[in-house]
Amino acid sequence: MLEVCVETIAGLEAAVRGGADRIEMCAALSVGGLTPPGSLIRAAAAVPLPVHLLARPRAGGFIHDAAEQALIADDIRAAAEAGLAGVVIGASAADRQLDTAALARWIEHARTLGQQRGAPLSLTLHRAFDLVPDPLAALEQAVALGFDRILTSGGQPRAIDGVATLAALHRQAAGRIIILAGSGVTVETAPALLATGIAELHASCRATREIAPDVPERRFGFIAAQDGDTDADRVAALAQLVHFAA
Repeated sequence: MLEVCVETIAGLEAAVRGGADRIEMCAALSVGGLTPPGSLIRAAAAVPLPVHLLARPRAGGFIHDAAEQALIADDIRAAAEAGLAGVVIGASAADRQLDTAALARWIEHARTLGQQRGAPLSLTLHRAFDLVPDPLAALEQAVALGFDRILTSGGQPRAIDGVATLAALHRQAAGRIIILAGSGVTVETAPALLATGIAELHASCRATREIAPDVPERRFGFIAAQDGDTDADRVAALAQLVHFAA
């Protein structure tokens, strides 16, 4: 399965056109993704693919106080009410262990909302997991909490560099939870990731371009030096590789 993370309407269309199996809807991929606006959530609900909402209220780390935890709970509600298929959540304690208390509350909230609408929300633990000191122990916590999958790069900035840990996680998961390998996933790196036995990959499939310094939008700070979006051809190439491997 190929999950494509997108942040725009054009990205949604490209993911569908390219043959993605699932979409993670977010904003601000340049900082690892943030919760998208309600208008984009509603647009995502109309696409003919399962869509998971990233619930992350700000850039930076994953230690969330009570106010931010309430925002994430509200994002989970927004996903359920929009009819999305799932949510992507995570939280760290001060020592970068998983904040199991916060996660348990959100999961119970998501289950209640799923019961109310008559369709459960799929639950993905996001890359707060990659900061934990002991990923194998954290996997057991994720299983006990009731997550369906873990999005992880194996504790490294790029999944290809964490392939040994990803393989160990997949072996320990033993079908109890899905390991979703993400970060720097391309047609070049996917074969080594799939060779671990992992069957779900997460990628942005972005095509980027440099923005000249004299472009007014860059001079005014409305756009970064490098810009890009989901590319349907890159989605198609990666989807073909993943589906052929299956």
